[in-house]
Amino acid sequence: MTEGRRRYLLDREGVLGPLLLAPAVVYILALVGIPFFLAVGYSLSDVTVGDPSFDYVGLRNFRAVLDDPVFLRALRNSLFITVVTMVLVLVLGKILALVLVQDFRGKWLVRFLVLLPWTTPVSLATIAWLWLLDSLFSPIDWTLRWLGLLEGNLHWLGNDTLAMASVIAVQVWRIVPLAAVIISAGLIAIPPDINDAAEVDGAGFWRKLFQVTIPLTAPVMAVATLFGAILVFTDLSVVYVLTRGGPVDATQTLPTWAFFRGIQGGDLAQGAAVALFLLPLLVAMAVLILRAVRRMETM
Repeated sequence: MTEGRRRYLLDREGVLGPLLLAPAVVYILALVGIPFFLAVGYSLSDVTVGDPSFDYVGLRNFRAVLDDPVFLRALRNSLFITVVTMVLVLVLGKILALVLVQDFRGKWLVRFLVLLPWTTPVSLATIAWLWLLDSLFSPIDWTLRWLGLLEGNLHWLGNDTLAMASVIAVQVWRIVPLAAVIISAGLIAIPPDINDAAEVDGAGFWRKLFQVTIPLTAPVMAVATLFGAILVFTDLSVVYVLTRGGPVDATQTLPTWAFFRGIQGGDLAQGAAVALFLLPLLVAMAVLILRAVRRMETM
């Protein structure tokens, strides 16, 4: 009886579902929930590395952060890098996805090379880019000088504009493969009859692209945008390895500034306050994109 009752309970969705989800819930709570509430507690205190005692100070850290010009610049940089990166990722990801769904010789090799930036650890890939953009030994500068297009060095990471462009380029390079794979799934899901009907009606490549392909894959592209924006907006490794937020905070972002204030600067309370500003911005971003997806699906 006991064994039969146990089998009956495991066959019920109301029991089996929560049982299977429990490990994931526990993992998320341990990985995200505990650090989040710890950060909230730190942000309302005066905890530092030198004085770990908890003394409640209210919103003092948040007021100090809002009065910090570096924080405001980091906020603008984070939004700018995310927006520009995702625009380029959507364009390049769409082009790459259109290539990947075609049948041609060596397609497996192209797929492997496309996915390589995504599978490479971010820190290792960024170190490679750090060498490519080196002020003295940059292979990019050497190639441009060999072609007669450049005299001297560009100092990629020593110039405000070039440093920002370098950060965006590396972010685009690592996010495009993810977007291309997601968009490719959407392209494959388009029924062949729709493309055949468009061709019968005389639609060329560009007309099919803008009137058939893009509208039908818009929800998938929105999901790719959401994933990519979260990865870029919360990324610490690329800016930290490439520029350390320089030159003179020109590429400082919220994650790097929170790290510098909280970990390297020893002010855990203000570092936690800076990091918590990521939450409402991420929530707003996710809500806007998901509402856009729902609107597209109901059109």
